Amino acid sequence: MKEQITIRTGESYASREPVIIKTLLGSCVAVCLYDPVRRVGGMNHILLPGKPDMKKFDNSAKYGINAMDILITQIMKLGGNRKRLVAKAFGGAHVLKEISPENGVGQKIVSFVTAYLKNERIRLVKSDFNGFDTRIVYFHSDTGKVFLRRRKQLKAKCVMLNERKRLKDIEWKINQPTDAIIF
Repeated sequence: MKEQITIRTGESYASREPVIIKTLLGSCVAVCLYDPVRRVGGMNHILLPGKPDMKKFDNSAKYGINAMDILITQIMKLGGNRKRLVAKAFGGAHVLKEISPENGVGQKIVSFVTAYLKNERIRLVKSDFNGFDTRIVYFHSDTGKVFLRRRKQLKAKCVMLNERKRLKDIEWKINQPTDAIIF
C-alpha cells in the first residue's frame, strides 16, 4: 500500500517514490505535475493568485507564482524534466455565494493557473474547476493518476444560517422594552 501524504494551504510535495498526495479544496486550486518518463510527480495547494507583495517579504508558497516555482523545482531535483511535465489542476469552487462568481478568489486562482501553465508551455491534460462543491484530490505520484471526490458545500450554508439566527436574536433584543430612564 502506498504512503498517503496530506498537504494543506501553501504546501507542496513531490516524490520519486510511489505515494498518494491528498488535499482538500474549496476556492483554492491544486496543481498536479507529472513527468511520465521519470515517473516523478507532485502537487501544490494554492491559496491566492499571482505573487506576494515583496515589500512585506511575503514569499510564501500560498501565492500562485511561488507555489508553481517551488513544485517545479522539487520535481526537477528528483530527476524530472521540466519540458516533459504535464499538469492536472482542480478547485476554484465558488464557496461564498454572497460574492459574485467573477469577484470570487477561486476564479482568479483558476485564471492565474491556466495562464501560468500556458506561458510555461506545460500542457494541462485534465482539469475540474469552479462550481460550488469542495473537492478532495488524491494524486498518485508514480502514475500521474488523480482520483477526485466532490463534497457538497455545507459549511457556507451553516455559516449563513448561523448568521441569520444571530441577526434575529439581535433584532429581538433590540425590540425588547428596557429599564432605561431618559432625562
